[in-house]
Amino acid sequence: MNTISIKNKVIGEGTPKIIIPLMGKTEEQLFQELNEVKTLAHDIIEWRVDVYEYVEDLEAVKQMLSELRRLVKDSLFLFTFRSHKEGGNKEISDRNYVELLQTVIRTKNIDLIDIELFTNDSAVKELVALAEENGIFVVMSNHDFRKTPKKEEIIHRLRKMQELGAHIPKIAVMPNSVQDVITLLDATNTMKTKYANRPIITMSMADIGLISRLAGEVFGSACTFGAGKEASALGQIPVSELRNVLEIINKNIR
Repeated sequence: MNTISIKNKVIGEGTPKIIIPLMGKTEEQLFQELNEVKTLAHDIIEWRVDVYEYVEDLEAVKQMLSELRRLVKDSLFLFTFRSHKEGGNKEISDRNYVELLQTVIRTKNIDLIDIELFTNDSAVKELVALAEENGIFVVMSNHDFRKTPKKEEIIHRLRKMQELGAHIPKIAVMPNSVQDVITLLDATNTMKTKYANRPIITMSMADIGLISRLAGEVFGSACTFGAGKEASALGQIPVSELRNVLEIINKNIR
């Protein structure tokens, strides 16, 4: 599995990189949250824009993005609109989703952008091409909040993300049993050892899937999400606790 370098971070080697989401609804909440997040040990800051109260106003999003970029200039910055069908806060049309991502990419005020795999292939290809033209790295994602697909299906989705040009394929699934967690970890290891030619991110959600957020270095997930002021998904733990555990694991497998 190859690595990618973005600014001063090498993703895909060593301890999984920690991503902290910004979940504020208002400008005031975002700035307050960011001040707290910047004091925590992190590698990437993610703006979950689907929570933002003015997400449907492209000019407001661009302005807020510019302010956030100025304040997080020393951190890698990931822009994510999580669709309602994949667990996000806001329901918008595919057309508006694509327009939002196109607008944000063209600002060049981000380092990475999340593009959902199941938008549709033609739109995904156009967004990936636009991101590459503007020097933006693509995290292509899929989230299943109901179940854990079979191992073969998890691998199929990750491989399709590679084929569509994702720099970092990502999948998150919901476990309904311990076996589901094992399925996700097995799929991750197989993807890493047989098919991946770039970093991948995988996770099993909720409390039962916590091990998948901690053992990425062992099984092959290059990044993990930790809660700053507020978690963006079930199963995230506070960043301070997450960093400590990751460092212990890293020390013991070296």
